[in-house]
Amino acid sequence: MIRHFLRDDDLSPAEQREVLELALEFKRNRAYARPFEGPKSVALLFDKPTLRTQVSFSVGVAELGGYPLLIDGNLAQIGVRESIADTAKVLGRQVSAIVWRTFEQSRLEEMAENVDVPVVNALTDAFHPCQVLADLASIAYVKGGLEALPGLKLAYIGDGANNMAHSYLLGGATAGCHVTIATPTDYLPDDTVFADAEELAVRTGGSVSVVHDPTEAVAGVDVVATDTWVSMGTERERVDREKAFKGFQVTEELMALASADAVVIHCLPAYRGKEITAGVLEGPQSIVWDEAEFRLHAQKAILMWLVEQ
Repeated sequence: MIRHFLRDDDLSPAEQREVLELALEFKRNRAYARPFEGPKSVALLFDKPTLRTQVSFSVGVAELGGYPLLIDGNLAQIGVRESIADTAKVLGRQVSAIVWRTFEQSRLEEMAENVDVPVVNALTDAFHPCQVLADLASIAYVKGGLEALPGLKLAYIGDGANNMAHSYLLGGATAGCHVTIATPTDYLPDDTVFADAEELAVRTGGSVSVVHDPTEAVAGVDVVATDTWVSMGTERERVDREKAFKGFQVTEELMALASADAVVIHCLPAYRGKEITAGVLEGPQSIVWDEAEFRLHAQKAILMWLVEQ
């Protein structure tokens, strides 16, 4: 059966651990394995702006021995010029995997339904699972190993309705973490996603919760995460969003409430003076640049794991 990675809980807890172990192995040895030797091609489709995703997947596929086939979504016009189903049938006969950074989650799901190769979510409006794999791997790397993840306390400060909040809920619960989302009342996570995360957490010993006070969320936590207040597609809401999230900035004062060895993560791009201060982003608790590097290792790991199923 073809396996896809469309959202964080497409991996069971045991499978997520296997992928994270692979990611850490690729960190130790970037030439650890080359399952796309040949080279086999991987289609990299980008409908949204990209830097880290394009770089890390392109480099990653090449280091796996494959050929990264970059496809500009503006030129391809998937779902406009040609249906998603027809596109899938064309690509599936020529590539070994499809990586897609797009808008609605339903677009990705339709691609997966019509193709016989793995499809990987490189970001949708609903989820960003490759980022959370990278986050978990980078946290494990600086905290001494994967054993640090079960029971770990992670607070996400910001837009609780965006793709990062949803993926922290699902991915964190899968890893057995205690995930708290601190967000204004008008920016709550999707009810169905939260319920799925709750169910996962019961099985893994983790927990998920939502609060509306950042100071409550970060008290004693091991990891503080944040993201831009203005996600792609919400630019017209910038003024309203900056007002709503004014009290949800990750500052030095807020970090003082976390545990003494707490680390800060941010998926980037970061807007200093908005969701995070420059002092925190560039400070000693920040592992943001390790986290960005781990996009490479985690994505090599998920691609290798999927094609070997």
